[in-house]
Amino acid sequence: MKMILLLTGVFACFCSYTQSLQFENPPASPRIFADGVISTVNYERDFALSPDGKELFYTLQAPKQGVFQTILYMHKDANGKWSAPEVAPFAGNYSDLEPAFSSDGQKLFFSSNRPLQANQPKDFDIWWVEKKNGAWGEPKNIGPPVNTNGDEYYPSITNSGNLYFTATRKNAVGKEDIFLARLEENKYQEPVALDTTINSTTYEFNAFVSPDERIIIFSSYGRKDDQGGGDLYMSIKNELGQWQKATNLGWINSAQLDYCPFISFDKKVFFFTSDRHELKTCYPNGTNYKELLHSFSSIMNGGGNIYWMDFDRLIAK
Repeated sequence: MKMILLLTGVFACFCSYTQSLQFENPPASPRIFADGVISTVNYERDFALSPDGKELFYTLQAPKQGVFQTILYMHKDANGKWSAPEVAPFAGNYSDLEPAFSSDGQKLFFSSNRPLQANQPKDFDIWWVEKKNGAWGEPKNIGPPVNTNGDEYYPSITNSGNLYFTATRKNAVGKEDIFLARLEENKYQEPVALDTTINSTTYEFNAFVSPDERIIIFSSYGRKDDQGGGDLYMSIKNELGQWQKATNLGWINSAQLDYCPFISFDKKVFFFTSDRHELKTCYPNGTNYKELLHSFSSIMNGGGNIYWMDFDRLIAK
């Protein structure tokens, strides 16, 4: 009986929280977002909130990275209450991750290793799915010249339809770069790596570009000012429409990997993923099983969490 009451209480608490999930009054500095609902003891990463604020998608990843990941989905009902997380209607069969809305909210782009035919997973491509009559349809592969026999990751779509993404290619600047494929006459042109104001000879990846193409925030690993496992960097275009030299967003970065940036369409909230943790590297006075179990199963166990903060505070720094 006690167990039933406990589970009932947990369920009621969960329902109450999802119903009141809010995006107003973001914190001035990074804080875990939706603790216990979206950010949990599991590995969550990537985040996309629809332009109207009524839908969100994010990625749940297996504890062992690279094995399996899928896109989860939450939405508001007619009374403004949020649903519980569930596997997105177009996901769950193969590895899908890194969702990104178009500026009209009617298309969602993402990366997936789903096959073009048969049942064998392939390399990661950029795919997209369209909403019609209030329901998300079947995913479509964006095709060449964007997709190749290599991996393409982390799409970011602008008002003009231009597509930014991450890839490793022969015409790259570094080991992994951010590319731009312009949309002209409804066709994507040959992708071009962004110049050295953004890309370097090391690793650049997971770029969010604002719909008006004025702001880019991305991750880089291996630069001289890297604080650890990979940091977030930002560039804002100058009056000539040129990207300025990207700078490290030092005060929000950690000694672990910080990545997967996203700015809400109203430009009020900044989201990102971080692997920061509170695990100890040693126990000089010893430890015990209970302490270890608590540490390893806490939300700060090194599995990715989604963080949020006030976007104006980010810009002001």
